[in-house]
Amino acid sequence: MLYQLDDNHLGFPPLHHALTDPNGLLALGGDLSPPRLISAYQHGIFPWFNDGDPLMWWSPNPRAIIKTDDLYVNRTLRKAIKRTPYRITVNSDFNQVIKQCANAPFRHDDTWIVSDMLVAYQQLHQLGYAHSIEVWQDHEASNNTSTLVGGLYGVAINGYFSGESMFYRQANASKFALLALSQLLQTINVTFIDCQLLNPFLADMGATEISRANFVQLKETAITKVVSDNFWQARELFITT
Repeated sequence: MLYQLDDNHLGFPPLHHALTDPNGLLALGGDLSPPRLISAYQHGIFPWFNDGDPLMWWSPNPRAIIKTDDLYVNRTLRKAIKRTPYRITVNSDFNQVIKQCANAPFRHDDTWIVSDMLVAYQQLHQLGYAHSIEVWQDHEASNNTSTLVGGLYGVAINGYFSGESMFYRQANASKFALLALSQLLQTINVTFIDCQLLNPFLADMGATEISRANFVQLKETAITKVVSDNFWQARELFITT
């Protein structure tokens, strides 16, 4: 049975009601208001739909995660890190990151970051729930300019971080962003990043699939972790190998 959400109620059906085909489709309808989105992520649910589709909510089984201490850094990436070709920041330009993710050059199908989604996550960012990692390529010191060449964004509820999308315009830029996020979360003993659905890029970086039940256990532990108000403040990040 596929549930139709009540526009006047923020509740979601139990996760075990999600369909197996398509995998994880839990409910239709509702809206993308901040309270509903926050409620969704608190339960490990996320929205995903294309322009022209109804609003769809998902809880796939299995679920893709990356353990923050298992992120795979191959020899090529290690060499790139030592050359330090990029500058990395957190929450310095969320709006540009999400717009670049919506129009990533490697994306061949229609983007799911439609205008309503873009506005919704910008609102979450303003409320302190959505965060971005930016990867910059600096230019000549004389003109003091930088170009955004990679990044990612996602939603954090306390110590639980659910990655939404990433992009790159230069080699390894999205890998730098993912590594920076992983090392940032490790500083507060967060053990995993929710990747939602597995893809070849994430698998190459060490992502694995776990059952929905195991994911919920991990999520519930992470979501109880208290995070300081300044943890996500805009600043430069440094990564190590």
